[in-house]
Amino acid sequence: MLTLLALLALQADAPWLTPYKGPSRHDVDATTLKGKVLCGYQGWFRTPGDPVGRGWFHWSKDSKSISPETVNVEMWPEVGEYPKASLYPAGDYTLPDGRPARLFSSAYPGVVQKHFEWMRDYGIDGVMVQRFLGLDGGRRSIEEARVLGYARDAANRTGRTFAVEYDMSGATPVRAIDEMRRDWRFLVDTMRITDDPRYLRHNGKPVLEIFGFFSDRFDGKAANAIIDAFDTHDKYAVTLVGAGQWWWRRETDPEWRRAFRRFHAYSPWDVGNVKIVDGVKGPPTDRWADDKAEAGRTGMLLFPTIYPGFSWDNLTRKASGSTTIPRRRGEFFREGFRAAADLGIGQAFVAMFDEVDEGTAIFKVTNDHPTQGHFVGLEGLPSDAYLRIAGEGTQRIHRAAKR
Repeated sequence: MLTLLALLALQADAPWLTPYKGPSRHDVDATTLKGKVLCGYQGWFRTPGDPVGRGWFHWSKDSKSISPETVNVEMWPEVGEYPKASLYPAGDYTLPDGRPARLFSSAYPGVVQKHFEWMRDYGIDGVMVQRFLGLDGGRRSIEEARVLGYARDAANRTGRTFAVEYDMSGATPVRAIDEMRRDWRFLVDTMRITDDPRYLRHNGKPVLEIFGFFSDRFDGKAANAIIDAFDTHDKYAVTLVGAGQWWWRRETDPEWRRAFRRFHAYSPWDVGNVKIVDGVKGPPTDRWADDKAEAGRTGMLLFPTIYPGFSWDNLTRKASGSTTIPRRRGEFFREGFRAAADLGIGQAFVAMFDEVDEGTAIFKVTNDHPTQGHFVGLEGLPSDAYLRIAGEGTQRIHRAAKR
């Protein structure tokens, strides 16, 4: 445990660890997961010259430079509303009118604040702030808590809600359990994240989501061990949301079958998964009724993944257009919301708010992207089109939750 003096010194060095003390809005009910539409929020973009010093992290495969040969993202953000201090010239990239192209760093509180203002303006409930492994309760945990701290402040100022989601991708179960438990204690004890009035709760406990429950990554006994690690009755107790394979109902392994029915809510990961009708790709909504019925039978909430489309040509260095799941001018996204609402599913996870890496971002991006290289636009729709659709979809889910 940190001494009081050590904690004060730590908070002076990393002010985002300090609990929010300003005025707080309570527009969104933060006491229940029911009725919530929550976006995955990465907050992982960095630029040269920002406070973190990781270079072009996530924008480029080369931290020192960005070019068509190294670029990591599919979509180019609309940056006109961000604080000028958060923007950095993107190498030799230029916009169609000849101006230098710029990109933002999520390491600035003004960027996170702007994203939450958009959520407020378009009626989106809040976010699951993504938190990745490699955390040790020390300096790395502190630095990686930067965006989470900014999200806490912004949620209070805008009346949104937020929770933490751990992503176990690439970790062994033993390592995942150790790092997640240690980090969760850091967030509870040092950051006091669950004391915040805008932190999402359900059944009286803070919500925590864990992504990565796939039977081809580890065995069912390990899956149950991960759940056991968070099935506590102390101050670290949580309402656990699981996320992983969409075919969870079909799993035949006894340990995996048991694990998939132990969560308080489950979110089948559907990004990249489609159904095809008359040659047109749409969201895979045809199994959601059975998913909802099985979740209800076991006392879980279904938390379906709704996404707007997909592409990762630049991320995976594939030919332009070869990995695209078309957005169909927003219809792909709308179909997911309509299906969930029609089935009476009263909550949903939107993948993702800001992930331009895989072309799933719903925040403001531009059609007037750089002329160098390949980027996906919005088919002529305005930059806020997907925020509007998400807001409309959120209203549908709210009405479904009340039925």
